[in-house]
Amino acid sequence: MKRALQWLGAGLLLLLVLLVGLALWYRQASLPVYGGTLRVDGLSAPLRIDRDAHAIPLIAGASEADALFGLGYAHAQDRLWQMDFNRRIAQGRLAELVGPAGLDTDRFLRTLGIGRSAQALLAAMDGETRALLDAYVAGVNAALATRSGPLPPEFVLLRAPPPAPWTALDSMAFAMLMALDLSPEWREEITRLRLAARFSLAELNDLHPPFANDPVVTTADYPQQYRLLGVFTAAAPGRSGLGEGAGRLARLPSFSGLGAAGIGSNAWAVAGERSASGRPLLANDPHLALTTPTIWYLARLDAPGLKVAGATLPGLPWVLIGRNEQVAWGTTAFHGDGADLYLERLHPTDPGQYQTAAGFAPFDSHSETVRVRGADDVVVSVRRTRHGPVVSGLFGAFEPPLDAGRLVLALRWASAEPGDRTLAALRAMNRARDAADFRQALQGWTLTQQNFVFADRAGEIGWQVAGRFPLRATDNDFAGIAPAPGWQARYDWSGFVAPQELPGERNPARGFVVSANHNAVPAGYPHRLGHEFAPPWRAQRIEQRLLARDRHDAASMQAIQVDTVSLAARALLAAAAQAAPQTTAGRLAFERLQAWDGDMRVDAAEPLLLHAWKRKLRLAIFGDDLGDLAPLTVERSEMTQALINVLAGRARARDWCDRRDTARTETCAELAGEALDAAATELARDSGRDVLGLRWGDLHFARLEHRPLSNVAFLRSLFEHRVAVGGDTHSPAVAALAARGEAPFAAVHGAGTRLVFDLAHGLDRGVSWILATGQSGHPASDHYGDQLELWLRGRTLPLHGRVSAEGRLLLKPARQP
Repeated sequence: MKRALQWLGAGLLLLLVLLVGLALWYRQASLPVYGGTLRVDGLSAPLRIDRDAHAIPLIAGASEADALFGLGYAHAQDRLWQMDFNRRIAQGRLAELVGPAGLDTDRFLRTLGIGRSAQALLAAMDGETRALLDAYVAGVNAALATRSGPLPPEFVLLRAPPPAPWTALDSMAFAMLMALDLSPEWREEITRLRLAARFSLAELNDLHPPFANDPVVTTADYPQQYRLLGVFTAAAPGRSGLGEGAGRLARLPSFSGLGAAGIGSNAWAVAGERSASGRPLLANDPHLALTTPTIWYLARLDAPGLKVAGATLPGLPWVLIGRNEQVAWGTTAFHGDGADLYLERLHPTDPGQYQTAAGFAPFDSHSETVRVRGADDVVVSVRRTRHGPVVSGLFGAFEPPLDAGRLVLALRWASAEPGDRTLAALRAMNRARDAADFRQALQGWTLTQQNFVFADRAGEIGWQVAGRFPLRATDNDFAGIAPAPGWQARYDWSGFVAPQELPGERNPARGFVVSANHNAVPAGYPHRLGHEFAPPWRAQRIEQRLLARDRHDAASMQAIQVDTVSLAARALLAAAAQAAPQTTAGRLAFERLQAWDGDMRVDAAEPLLLHAWKRKLRLAIFGDDLGDLAPLTVERSEMTQALINVLAGRARARDWCDRRDTARTETCAELAGEALDAAATELARDSGRDVLGLRWGDLHFARLEHRPLSNVAFLRSLFEHRVAVGGDTHSPAVAALAARGEAPFAAVHGAGTRLVFDLAHGLDRGVSWILATGQSGHPASDHYGDQLELWLRGRTLPLHGRVSAEGRLLLKPARQP
């Protein structure tokens, strides 16, 4: 027995040694090779990729095509899983990998026709841009061809097939996916359609109030029009079943990882007269879905006619946010209205036809088969009207209460319209010689609706809107606010706003421009561009910081990017000043909040008290009125302005504080006090601390999710990052709350990258940047999260650091001697 135990112990030890050795071998063999010399197909001349200590590449090629080849090569080396996963989503093939959990997404994207739209955009692309896109694609495929070791661990763990060669269509489909994530306006129409079944226009304006300068919906009472048209089923007012797990698609998912639904970004530029150096400064920090790895990839490209550095998107060529030798630029989502839903009336006896202004017409129909891992294939029937694909039936428990035998919903989306030239515009932006050149390039940008902030070394700064904005008739009562009757021609688009007519600003007297997704369209502008703008609080705080000193430098710009003060918190606390908590914990919390400056510091108690209070208060004020529709509205962070209006007595439609389920009449002060009592008591009970011992960072952590392995409990900690952060949805340092689920205070949107450009210096010294994670998407890489701590502390990196021998890769043409 003793000898047997000895042999068993020796065998287990040997097995352990073998497993450790296998793990070490796999780690080394599966990581990309950053150094040496390789011969590859697709190059015209030798290409150098030098990586610094954080694996940020400087790609130097003999031509623009070769430099883009190198970018594709670097993207595929560092982000292979991310690219392949996004490609699979865009193709509507997620269920092949993850089983039935991916079916809703596949069904939606097949119905929307992302692949078909991408093919049309590719077919219409000019020859020069297509050739350069093909060079990028060749670089991706060269990286695939030169891999000699095992694939990254996601392929192994998910038993995914090896990645197929990358194609130009894959890049364009990813671009379409990006555009979809940045077009949440039609999903807001779904929300309004559901709410219109129960509420009047005045009540809807209380629930979703406009901000100062925003368009106000007053032209028509569309809920009343819906009732006159017989849009809703008789069961609509009592419909229920909106459970926490229902309606995944209607909850504004992030398809591409860019993130959806009204979070956005900050960008601003300071003119030379407000700069310590006398030359402009520009800062940009896009606030999108927090993921591991981040969606951004930093790179510098050097080639004749192309010297540019900044943030790129793996899967696409060129730099999206960056600067060249003469011009710097940043971008934020405009939050305009580039999509409309239409109610399409079915033929009373033939469901294969729908009504148009000229009579009934047949649907354009076809079927697609979706393969589902571990289950039977699913056939998706796709119908299209003259407006676009029919999207009814795709929203689960959030499906609007329409009579399915009489009406369906169709979507018209500007990004899917022919004539896109966005990649050519992006190339021209990268090569712009001055601000005028840059503004001219923006006229070709049509795939998404964006604000661009720019500056050049000659001293010009500015802001410009770019994108495709539908022209709607002046008598369009719905105006993109809610689904319009598709059989009435007056609700059709008549074209798009000419690019040269889009609003912008150059060299303002105040010495700076700011874009934070708020409505900056000047009063009196003739076209209605949107109505879902972000609250102005971030923009106002940035302006406060810019005005606080006479001269700025790169350090002061970086300090604004990590500012955690929320002006929304200050406004809400002012409106709630009459709250009357009754418990000791509630009164102590109220005293602390009233003396607080609104700084969402990670180590402060007040931010946690405020947000826990706000969650309780939203439900107390609006929950009884909304009933089963509460998940559509009460859990949304945009309710802050609605709360302020109600507490300040500015709500117009009804007394929202008077509960309908009680005999007595409640005041807003009473509800606010009760909600704070409940929040403070609950926090103290769950944390085991008193009010003063609470810390925002205990429950407010940045959850940088891995797609899709964060959904696997025992793998989550190996693939995603979680760190305590300050800020909230409305501070300049955005760390937007999840608002629902098991961790409602977790930050799920934030700055995946921060960049500052100083035009007093050339490209070598005029760039500071950082990622939220690291360059690599391989969890065993040293660069999977090596920038996270610097990002957390608000630090940045210089453009390019020292390159070691292990980080110097030379690619040579395969057929060159």
